[in-house]
Amino acid sequence: MPDRVAGTLTLVIGGARSGKSAHAEKLATACPAPWAYIATAQTYDDEMRERIALHRSRRGEGWTTIDAPLDLVGAIEALPDGRPVLIDCLTLWLTNHMLAEHDVEAECRGLADVLSRPRGPWFVVSNEVGQGIVPDNALARRFRDAAGRLNQQVAAVSDTVLLMVVGLPLKVK
Repeated sequence: MPDRVAGTLTLVIGGARSGKSAHAEKLATACPAPWAYIATAQTYDDEMRERIALHRSRRGEGWTTIDAPLDLVGAIEALPDGRPVLIDCLTLWLTNHMLAEHDVEAECRGLADVLSRPRGPWFVVSNEVGQGIVPDNALARRFRDAAGRLNQQVAAVSDTVLLMVVGLPLKVK
């Protein structure tokens, strides 16, 4: 069995428009190129298409974008050792699995397992959704609960956890 390539996992978490993605991009680009950007968003409408275009426009040369709305584990495992990776974002990936009516707990366990073995500098973006009001419907409550559990699983295997607040990173772990 080959030696495990040393790596680190950084979770960048925060609320909507807190600066998570931009900060994670800054962290990733502090590592030597080429960088991999694993995108989990799906384009269901024009507004989402615009958001995706904005994210893409911020990234310059040296980035390879991999779309993985569902098979995030496979996308991560296919990357070469040592490559800096930015995964954006876990809550969209979770949404995709919930809408597809997949076994969310099994998917989350599988993702946490692969993230526990980083083979390079890996940066993961996720939304903190548990600090607001209790959602008024069952699906939203299920999502909030599943996102909270997923974020805890990923934080537990992360070397560093940063909480973004008004564009500022606060080191949690």
